[in-house]
Amino acid sequence: MVAHRQVLPETRSSITHKFCINGHEGYLTIGLHPDGRPGEIFIKMAKEGSTMSGMCQAFCRAFSLALQYGLSLEDAVIRFSGMRFEPMGATTNPDIPECQSIVDYVAKFLLAHFAEGHPGERRLG
Repeated sequence: MVAHRQVLPETRSSITHKFCINGHEGYLTIGLHPDGRPGEIFIKMAKEGSTMSGMCQAFCRAFSLALQYGLSLEDAVIRFSGMRFEPMGATTNPDIPECQSIVDYVAKFLLAHFAEGHPGERRLG
């Protein structure tokens, strides 16, 4: 089996969401395929150059490539939900009042806004 990468178009729609987890601010940007499916994610943390910022960039590249090579959003969310590390705790998002890490927060956000058939499904964009 040969995997085929679904690259997003040069010009694409996206959404950007500001979040705060236990005092750590960041922005989640989700690049969308023409049909509205997420195809890439970016996280920009307020503390640029930190180890956390670098790990977020690495996670985003891997997550984006996984989606582009065919991993379903639902499977990705299952694998990244519940990961536990700092920062964790209370968020400023009433839809996601607490999370166990930035990765857990991103998974919960994607589930709430993009997963097929999820009770809280809301298509953005």
